[in-house]
Amino acid sequence: QVQLVESGGGLVQTGGSLRLSCAASGRTFSPNTMGWFRQAPGKEREFVAAVYWRGGSTHYADSVKGRFTISRDNAKNTVYLQMNSLKPEDTAAYYCAAAVGKYEYNYWGQGTQVTVSS
Repeated sequence: QVQLVESGGGLVQTGGSLRLSCAASGRTFSPNTMGWFRQAPGKEREFVAAVYWRGGSTHYADSVKGRFTISRDNAKNTVYLQMNSLKPEDTAAYYCAAAVGKYEYNYWGQGTQVTVSS
């Protein structure tokens, strides 16, 4: 069983920055992919960014390209999301996810709130 724990959310003004972290439990953690999703109240969950665990290649939603950067530290079983130039529309609960043993996400964190004031 894999447990994912997010941290780093908070309140920031428009144009500010935050860095989210997601730590996975287990000594033999080796996912195919880890990613970040977000969900605002009353809206559907949407994809934000993903990183392939071994190769390190990344993918981003168009809405965050050029502003957000996903990275991972394999030794620490941790994935990060650096968020710059934040906008009010980035306000949401952000969730870390992992695809373990397959290419669909099958483990999810509890979420961390990001609020961007205008």
